[in-house]
Amino acid sequence: MIEADLYARLIVGVLLTAAVSALALHFLSAPYGRHARGGWGPTMDTRHAWVVMESPAVLAFLAIFCAGSHALEATPLVLAAMWQAHYLQRTFVFPFSMRPGGRTPVSVVAMGFTFNLINAYLNARWLSELGSYTDAWLYSPAFIIGLILFVTGYRINRWADRVLAGLRRPGETGYKIPRGGLYELVSCPNYFGELLEWTGFALAAASLAGWTFVVFTAANLIPRALSHHRWYRQRFPDYPRGRKAVLPFLL
Repeated sequence: MIEADLYARLIVGVLLTAAVSALALHFLSAPYGRHARGGWGPTMDTRHAWVVMESPAVLAFLAIFCAGSHALEATPLVLAAMWQAHYLQRTFVFPFSMRPGGRTPVSVVAMGFTFNLINAYLNARWLSELGSYTDAWLYSPAFIIGLILFVTGYRINRWADRVLAGLRRPGETGYKIPRGGLYELVSCPNYFGELLEWTGFALAAASLAGWTFVVFTAANLIPRALSHHRWYRQRFPDYPRGRKAVLPFLL
C-alpha cells in the first residue's frame, strides 16, 4: 500500500513537471548544445555529462527490474530489452560520437539524472513487479504495433544522429544545414524518432508509466525542436522554408 501510494505520487509529479517544463521551454531554451549560455553555474564536459545524466536509465533500471518477481518472464524481459537497447547506446556510445570541447551545466545534469532515476523506477518496477503480463501479450496487436513503432523510431534516431555527426570534417567548426531523408521534412528527425520510440514502448507495455514517459518526452523534445528550428532559420537565410520542426507536415 505504501509503495502504491509512492508510485502514484511519482506519476503525478512527473506529469506536473512535464507541464511546467513545456511552459518554461516555450520561453527559454535549455542551456546546452547550440543553445549553451552562461549563468547556469559550474559546467562539465558534455560527453561525460551525458554518461552521468543517462546512467540511471541503464543501471538503476536494471537493478530495479531484476529485483521484481516477474523479471524472468518472457514479456517483461522483451520490454526491458527494448528499453536497454535505447539507453545502452544513448549512455555509453552516443556521447563519444560528440566532438570534444562542449560544456553542459551541472545543474542540467542533476535535473536529468533525477528524472532518469525516477523514470527508471516507474517503468522497471511496473514491468517486473507491479504489472502483470502473459506470454500471449507478445502476439497481441498492441504489442506488435508498439514494437514496430519502437524499432522504426530507433532506426530514425540513430540515422539522424549519424547525419549530424558527419556534417563537419575533421578540423571544421561551425554548423551546417543537414540534408537528405527526413531532414527534408523536419529540422529534428532525431527527436521525431525518439518520440516514435517511446510511443511504441508505451503501447507495447500498456502501462501508465510508459505513457507518462511519452508525455514528459514530448514536453521536453517538442519545445527544443521548435528552438532548433527557429535557430536554423535565423542563422541560415537559405534554410528550406517548407521544413517543419519535428512532426512531418504538422509541426
